[in-house]
Amino acid sequence: MSDGGAGEEFVFLAIPDMNGSLRGKALRPAAFEAAAQHGTVMTDLILGLDPVDTPITDYEQFGIRTGAADLLVTPDVDTVRELTWRPGRRICLATPSWPDGSPCDFAPREVFRTIVGDVSSLGYDVMAAIEYEVRIWDEQGAPLSSGISYSLNEIGRYDRFVDALVGALQALDVELSAVHTEAGPGLLELNLAPGRGLAAADGAVLTKFATKQIAASLGLRASFLAKTVPGEEGSSGHVHLSCWDGETNAFAGAAAEDALPDPLAAAIAGVLEHLPAASLLMNPTINSYKRLVPGWFAPINATWGYENRSCAVRAIRSARPDLWRFECRRPGADANPYLALAAIAASAADGIRRGATPPDAIEGDAYALPDLPELPGSLESAIRAFEDDDRLRKLLGEAFSEYYVTSRVWELKAWRETVTDWERDRYDRSV
Repeated sequence: MSDGGAGEEFVFLAIPDMNGSLRGKALRPAAFEAAAQHGTVMTDLILGLDPVDTPITDYEQFGIRTGAADLLVTPDVDTVRELTWRPGRRICLATPSWPDGSPCDFAPREVFRTIVGDVSSLGYDVMAAIEYEVRIWDEQGAPLSSGISYSLNEIGRYDRFVDALVGALQALDVELSAVHTEAGPGLLELNLAPGRGLAAADGAVLTKFATKQIAASLGLRASFLAKTVPGEEGSSGHVHLSCWDGETNAFAGAAAEDALPDPLAAAIAGVLEHLPAASLLMNPTINSYKRLVPGWFAPINATWGYENRSCAVRAIRSARPDLWRFECRRPGADANPYLALAAIAASAADGIRRGATPPDAIEGDAYALPDLPELPGSLESAIRAFEDDDRLRKLLGEAFSEYYVTSRVWELKAWRETVTDWERDRYDRSV
């Protein structure tokens, strides 16, 4: 996994960017200690770059259009963790501020922190867990498994990778509770244990970081792209969420067959109401919407049901009070976990605050039922839905929302300016 002995010591000081990637600096121990006491600086451009590192020039409030000024960056020292695959290296998440010391409301981690505080104002903590489906290829570019879901015959093909990942995640204070193969070649599902508040998103972003790094160290390649191969299942990032009052699950009923308690029903209603707009944060790229088609266990309408995996929201009841929750099945593995969790938690909190009532639960296959409210099927329609949802934008922050829309329109522009091999192959002979 490594070249043997430990190298020089560094701390990776990391800020999650708009796409969910970790950006930052590698600091020597003395420099990190100084940063922990006084802060350090990084350019605000790290929040204004697209996935291929091009500055988003369409936004004028920060980034390249204002000179790529400095952010004040403060290490969250309680997040320092060892990187087992890089001896001598540690990682630490950081909080950025504007030069005047005010919070950097554009930063995805700060957006979710704000929503966690909003839920707290209702008397609850957010408890969340994410299930990631990741595709993994071997040294020759072949998928590690054939695409049989829950196969105990094929799970052994991942042993070397999983063994290394478990240790790496333990060192990052992330619990990997289960893994299983999925119905796509090379597709492996990673089930993370629930985390409270900001820790749930921190654990998710560190899991994606470690997964790619561990795979590369073993000569493998890992991808969280939502749709890698046409005609095969895509990669989801399902979110399980509940609200807790101290050590009590506010979503729990008295018995497994009970109707949903009011907070859980209202939370589901809020999520369904805002799901079209929230899709922009759960499905943030052109590629995201290629996963969201009928027949691939990816929801296409704003529906909920009891233990119904064809719906966008699955209500989960249990004889154990701690397991009552809902699962939002809309997010892809490509979603920024801070923004996906922010959108879902904000929507749930809005439903709880208003005492919203969900529509009737769906029974049977939600894909096959007519006249159900459709969710956005493209990045363009998701942008329109987000622009039309004033309440969700205000919950997430108008300044952030304005910038985020700009960043998504930038993606559309990049796509429209691209000519693909598919277009050349399909149209060149007929025009």
